[in-house]
Amino acid sequence: MHASQGRSAGLGLALASAFAFGGSGVAAKPLIEAGLDPLHVVWLRVAGAALVMLPVAWRHRDLLRRKPGLLLGFGLLAVAGVQAFYFASISRIPVGVALLVEYLAPALVLGWVRFVQRRPVTRAAALGVVLAVGGLACVVQIWSGLSFDLLGLLLALAAACCQVGYFVLSAQGSDEAEPADPLGVIAYGLLIGALVLTVVARPWSMDTGVLAGRADLDGTSVPAWLLLGWIILIATVLAYVTGVVSVRRLSPQVAGVVACLEAVVATVLAWVLLGEHLEAPQLLGGALVLVGAFIAQSAAPKPASEGPVAGSEGDGGKVPEAGHEKELSRGRTTP
Repeated sequence: MHASQGRSAGLGLALASAFAFGGSGVAAKPLIEAGLDPLHVVWLRVAGAALVMLPVAWRHRDLLRRKPGLLLGFGLLAVAGVQAFYFASISRIPVGVALLVEYLAPALVLGWVRFVQRRPVTRAAALGVVLAVGGLACVVQIWSGLSFDLLGLLLALAAACCQVGYFVLSAQGSDEAEPADPLGVIAYGLLIGALVLTVVARPWSMDTGVLAGRADLDGTSVPAWLLLGWIILIATVLAYVTGVVSVRRLSPQVAGVVACLEAVVATVLAWVLLGEHLEAPQLLGGALVLVGAFIAQSAAPKPASEGPVAGSEGDGGKVPEAGHEKELSRGRTTP
């Protein structure tokens, strides 16, 4: 019962994280349209969140000695890498295509577990990934504007690989005698990410006057600072905290598929707040993502001794005890 309750709590946190992350685009788009460069919005987002989490970083300063590799990897991949590569990719290919490529991450996580950690996975997890990615293709309407730009696609794929790093590193060391506190990992990840993005975004060239003005939210004038506050506190601090804790309660591949709901949340919020209406294929795609996420979260990773990989004969659909989920953080994931 205890394991079941922990799993349910993890699912709730993963959903909260997907909702929080999904709201970032709705708040960022008016700021970009008001005159801020996209990379400057990213820098403000990460740097602001790093300042909020600074007291947490001081409280867990022992992590600098105990887990320097984990902190550096989380900052470079889960924070700076995902953001920088994604925004670079959308400068060359359509946003929907870039988003779809980035959210191939759950499939890549499944590949990491199977081929790098050499651990079997269940059929349900694999089916959930297939349904979620297929549904995501409908949500972002990949057929409506695909332009083949090799560099743009490679940048989006790099963002997906960094997203894998987010899920794998979030589970790192959760079963150790003295596990790295997730809040401390997030705090230092944001600090490291902010330093890296400072070099990339060059915030000294930013038009700061935009932040003192107002932005248009589908015909409604709102203070720019209010949108920025939402991006920092909800779409970054809350999103990362709930996301990392959910991975520790679930598993990287399960939390990864649930995170695909971010695209659904982003599309629905854009419909409600920005007037970007959904079409029938997008509604169908959202339903597929929900079904895929539900199927995946109901399947835990299997211990190595329990039979073949997904799709092979005789896997029996057995679900291991919760203790085996934590074993995913072992093996070859140490940066």
